Amino acid sequence: MVLDPAAKAELREAASYYERCRDDLGGEFLDAIELAFAQIRRHPTLWRLVKGRFRRYLVHRFPYAVIYAVEGDTLFVAAIMHNKRKPDYWIERIATK
Repeated sequence: MVLDPAAKAELREAASYYERCRDDLGGEFLDAIELAFAQIRRHPTLWRLVKGRFRRYLVHRFPYAVIYAVEGDTLFVAAIMHNKRKPDYWIERIATK
């Protein structure tokens, strides 16, 4: 699985935010993301297409989605997107991908 640098930053920022809210909540968020990654690896084409070849996996318990594409044997994560923010902000970062 390959994460766009901006997706990595989103992941770190969200985990930091949750950790500031409550001790170990950031860890619980990271666990939920790891579970999402595991599910995506197992069934990469199961989740809904949202834009072109990009799919959306809704993260359990947290208001986030993993936006990803299947590229041959590689899964490319374009965004770790908060569901209550502008939904298409990540499209600009994949224009050249």
